Amino acid sequence: MKRIASFVAALVCLVQLALPVQAADLVKVPTAWLDEHETFLIWYAKEKGWDKEAGLDIEMKLFSSGPDILTALPAGEWVFGAVGALPAMLGNLRHGISIIAYANNEAEDCTSVVVREDSSIARVKGWNKDYPEVYGDPETVKGKTFLVTTLTSSHYALSNWLNVLGLKDSDVVIKNMDQAQALGAFENNIGDGVAIWAPYTFIIKEKGGVVFAGDIVKCKKSNPIVLIADTKYAEEHPDVVAKFLGVYMRGVEMLKKTTPEAILDEYQRFYLEFVGKPYNRNQALMDLKTHPVYSLDEQLAIFDDSKGPSQAQLHQQDVAAFFSKVGRISPEEAAKVQDGTYATGKYLKLLKEQQK
Repeated sequence: MKRIASFVAALVCLVQLALPVQAADLVKVPTAWLDEHETFLIWYAKEKGWDKEAGLDIEMKLFSSGPDILTALPAGEWVFGAVGALPAMLGNLRHGISIIAYANNEAEDCTSVVVREDSSIARVKGWNKDYPEVYGDPETVKGKTFLVTTLTSSHYALSNWLNVLGLKDSDVVIKNMDQAQALGAFENNIGDGVAIWAPYTFIIKEKGGVVFAGDIVKCKKSNPIVLIADTKYAEEHPDVVAKFLGVYMRGVEMLKKTTPEAILDEYQRFYLEFVGKPYNRNQALMDLKTHPVYSLDEQLAIFDDSKGPSQAQLHQQDVAAFFSKVGRISPEEAAKVQDGTYATGKYLKLLKEQQK
């Protein structure tokens, strides 16, 4: 009996000694996120312990906008994150970041310019015959005030909408606010319109009394949310990048195999516990249904540049050209990011190799 007791005691000691070693072996990975759909995937992965299975300890930090995420990079607050295509372009221009994958994309209404239903803008539809679902015309829009988080996806939506109407940013008054402030101000009758992204679009849509004047899709553009990396860190730790992508892709595969209704409770819990906001079932369901995600093979196709610029690179070229055209970046700045090659598929390829 004494021998058995001694053996059990020794075994307990070994287990206790092993646990800290295992924890110490995990690679700490600080990451940056917004209160959006793509963040749910990595939150869910952490809830399931998939990061630790990959040898990572992913730390999630919440920010209010893409520019806020970029501002935090020089201080070393993150090595991976998710932002819209426009902040990603600016991130490469100013901080040399890389796009390493697509987090998701957005369907109609996700990122939109919204006006009140009694607005003169809402009474004109299809002024530009090539965009029959877009509201407004130069006469009803010029000189109006719009609330927007500048240099973000919502700004991209506003600028594209104005472009459809033959206008540019300088033809309207733009008030810079974060998304929650912009929505609150608009609901208090400040401004003539607001440019917002999900989940705020679904919140205002359910309340009613508004018209979606033009979203990115109706303006014949797309708005992928992209996974980004500190390029220096990524080049020094390609294996960590591939592992991080592997964790994220497990979330993608889960989402592809699960109906929105089946994951709804977890989605609401994510918003309450991580974002710190309640999200009712109807709004959350709309959010889940309007954000397509891409499998690893689909991602590899999007980032395939073996026969010329990849789809991801072409999209970043379009973003740079558009914002140069409307005067938000100089021609010299546009030239630095015009080829879009900072959107790279090499880490997706590495992940594919590791999975063989």
